[in-house]
Amino acid sequence: MFGRHPFSRASFWLKAGVAVLLALLADALLFQFFPWGSVLGGFAGAWVVGVLLARRGLARDRRALLALLAAMGFAGVMVERPGPLPWLMFGLSLTVAALSARVQSGEPAWRWVQRLFVHGVVSLVGPILDLVRLSRLKRRRPARISPLAVLKVAALPVVGGLVFLLLFASANPLISDALDAARVPAPSVQTVLRLMGCIVVAVMVWTTLRPRWHRKLLALPSLGQRALPGVSTASVILSLIVFNALFALQNGLDVAFLWSGAPLPGDLTLAAYAHRGAYPLIATALLAGLFVLVALRPGSETAQRPLVRTLVVLWVGQNMVLVASSILRTADYIEGYALTRFRLVAMVWMVMVGIGLLLICWRLLRDKGGHWLIDANVRLVLTVLAGLSLIDTGAIAASWNVRHAREIDGTGAVLDLGYLRRLGEPALVSLVELEQATDDPVLKDRVASVRQEVLKQARGDGGNWRGWNWRRARRLARVEALAARAPLLRPLPGERLPDGHLAPPPPAPEAPPEALPSPDLTTTSPLTSVPGV
Repeated sequence: MFGRHPFSRASFWLKAGVAVLLALLADALLFQFFPWGSVLGGFAGAWVVGVLLARRGLARDRRALLALLAAMGFAGVMVERPGPLPWLMFGLSLTVAALSARVQSGEPAWRWVQRLFVHGVVSLVGPILDLVRLSRLKRRRPARISPLAVLKVAALPVVGGLVFLLLFASANPLISDALDAARVPAPSVQTVLRLMGCIVVAVMVWTTLRPRWHRKLLALPSLGQRALPGVSTASVILSLIVFNALFALQNGLDVAFLWSGAPLPGDLTLAAYAHRGAYPLIATALLAGLFVLVALRPGSETAQRPLVRTLVVLWVGQNMVLVASSILRTADYIEGYALTRFRLVAMVWMVMVGIGLLLICWRLLRDKGGHWLIDANVRLVLTVLAGLSLIDTGAIAASWNVRHAREIDGTGAVLDLGYLRRLGEPALVSLVELEQATDDPVLKDRVASVRQEVLKQARGDGGNWRGWNWRRARRLARVEALAARAPLLRPLPGERLPDGHLAPPPPAPEAPPEALPSPDLTTTSPLTSVPGV
């Protein structure tokens, strides 16, 4: 079921040595400081070199070599700016390279997805499986006592015993004191975590040195030429006519008000009109693509009708106008309410939806198979993810908001300093430029307070070289250059709100209510003055 490598003792111990060395390198670079800086990219590059040293045959495989070059490229991206997305793309590229040597050329993405999934699951126990195979290989040889045999027998109890002893010593003061008395330093929680991290890294590296793959893979699900209930040529033609009419109505309204800028009826504003429809329209386009996929399968009788093909092309064209309107709606909403990372990524996603619709239409017109459509969409997604890993969406959002703020040009959205504060380091240069550009003393003080906090965060590595990264260094150098031309303002003292405003002083404590005078019992009352009472 699962593929096997030709087992060689020399190759096995070489790979084991590479895994151990990379685990020790991870401990030196990654497990003594957080957040990680460019050292993450350096470790990733060392990982690629280790794979090439232990598996030299990958350099002779064109696909594996291209994947390794891509992995090294993403390692370089993490030197410039470490992040989860470059790390994800690095791991994917390295895994593809590790599996390419035993995968046929031209295999579709559907089978690759299965291989990657099986590899990720089975590789978790890969070292144990390889140790079992190594023990079976040793049984075939004449029994003899050797240092290697002793090491193999003693490795598991010694390492396992040490791990449990370290855990118990960190949890039980009696064991810790006993180790102190024996002059054995008691392990700290950090030491235990570092040891566990080294084990995790060694297993991760092992998955690329001894990859696992599945021989029996699932075929791509297909409906074939079976007719779906309620889906006939007549129903599809009528549906396409109705859909085209409804889409023409929606697109006509968008052209009349959104694209032309004509005033909307009633109290409806352009920003409200734009925000209300952007995401539902994208959902509509996705449903349209699903309808074409299910009801108009390539090769079916319905899909071959010229009228159907004409209506589909017309409908996809209207969907493209719908996607363009959704992008314009989002752009208008950004104009009124500022740019955020989510809105920027949403616009990229809308473009991807439009390209996906074109691919669906092309598949229908050219009678392409399901594998072709999946492969094309996977390439599109990987290209977009690779591009997003190279850019800083936070810096783009901060720069746009500062340049188009109402406080700067008088027409944009009100500047949200609280959002720039949440962006953190990517907004640093834009905050400094805004502080030096504005003449409003109140705004300048607010910006200076937010900038001071963000600058403190950017310098928060405490001088530890493991937290240094190239992009942060360039940002700090840019800030120093700007400060050299115009000194930065020292904000007024006092507690600040997230948007930079001075926090209002706490209300004065209420004075206790005045005590009522106690009655004087010595005073003669009117009743006591009456005789006989």
